[in-house]
Amino acid sequence: MHIQDIFAQGAPTLSFEFFPPKSAEASEALYGTIAELEAYEPSFVSVTYGAGGSTRELTNDLVVRLKHSTSLDPIPHLTCVCHQEEDIRSILERYAEKGVSNILALGGDPPRDLTNYRKADDAFQHAADLVRFIKRFSENGAHPDKRGFGIGVAGFPEGHPATPNRLKEMDHLKAKVDEGADYIVTQLFFCNDDFHDFRDRCVLAGINVPIIAGIMPVTSTKGMERMADLAAGARFPAKLLRALNRAGDDAEGVEKVGIHYATQQCSDLLEHEVAGIHFYTLNKSHATREIYANLGLRTTGSLAV
Repeated sequence: MHIQDIFAQGAPTLSFEFFPPKSAEASEALYGTIAELEAYEPSFVSVTYGAGGSTRELTNDLVVRLKHSTSLDPIPHLTCVCHQEEDIRSILERYAEKGVSNILALGGDPPRDLTNYRKADDAFQHAADLVRFIKRFSENGAHPDKRGFGIGVAGFPEGHPATPNRLKEMDHLKAKVDEGADYIVTQLFFCNDDFHDFRDRCVLAGINVPIIAGIMPVTSTKGMERMADLAAGARFPAKLLRALNRAGDDAEGVEKVGIHYATQQCSDLLEHEVAGIHFYTLNKSHATREIYANLGLRTTGSLAV
């Protein structure tokens, strides 16, 4: 379903993110997670794309399988890094042929194992350039939906790590929307005040598309360390850290604290009429299912009334 139609339904969207598995064991675990979360009827699910397109085929395979073997509506990530126009055109043609309705267009991280990588060699220097290309692809009638692909882009409530100037950061975000982005999904955050302020600044900058909040519950201390690496600049509020410290080495206690904290975040976001919540699942279902239960959400993904 085109993202514009999803938002037109009115209720806040509830969605999940998966990453493509790289082994048979990981595949088995992921498809178990998918089976558990499919019953929640999310508005959509997103599928990540490795740095420099390193999981291009894995991403495509997972997207196609989700599209044709489940009731889930997949939104593949697509990045600028290490790509030329013909690469992106080929990927878009494949997704259009398979009936994929939406794309999440991202700048992307440089591949860590490619020492001679030069950003200047990429055809798309910024995510706004990629959005423009996808929009032009759509306008040329290459997608069965006359509107073409719905396009999402990333937002950073705590600030983009590569853009310390917060004014320029908003200019870059507005450029992506002006080029044709339909919605924004944010990087993970742990302080809702950052999200609320970010949303207000978007309005002031003339950015008037739906903004979906990205939530990743802390489920382990090692996982929190990985979050800090993956989301450079992520702030862990003292309130959360104190609660985690009380749990100490109790792994189950740490997970309960993380789920409780994320539940409070989601409750506050819903109270403040967030356009949607996107759960970064790390290919596991337990934390997300617990948050749903704590919030009183039905397995249909609708708000209980």
